Amino acid sequence: MSHKRRSGTAAKRQLRAPVFAALGDETRLSLVAKLCGGRPYSISQLTRGSKLTRQAITKHLRVLESTGMVHSVRAGRENLFEFDAQPIEGIKEYLDLVSRQWDQALSRLKLFVED
Repeated sequence: MSHKRRSGTAAKRQLRAPVFAALGDETRLSLVAKLCGGRPYSISQLTRGSKLTRQAITKHLRVLESTGMVHSVRAGRENLFEFDAQPIEGIKEYLDLVSRQWDQALSRLKLFVED
C-alpha cells in the first residue's frame, strides 16, 4: 500500500473516530435513535421521559453536533435538533471496507490451510 493511500486511510480514521466515540455513549445512542425518526425535536421533547436534565441532554447534543450527526435549527425561542445521516454513511462505508478486508484475509487463510 502506498504512503499516500495509507495517509488517506489514517485521515479517514481520524474523522470517523469521534463518530464512534459519540455513539459509544448509551445516552447519545438513544438520542440518535429518537432523532432518526425524521422530525426535529426540542430539548424539552428529548428530555421528556428521561431522568436527565435539560443541561445534560444539551451536553450530549453538542457532542453529536460536533460530529455532524445532529444539527440545530432555530424555531422561535427554541432550538430544534435534527439528525444528519452523512457521518453514519461514512461509518457504514468504513465498516464495509473493513469487512471486505477481513473477508479477503479469511479467504487467503482458507487457501493456505487447504493447500
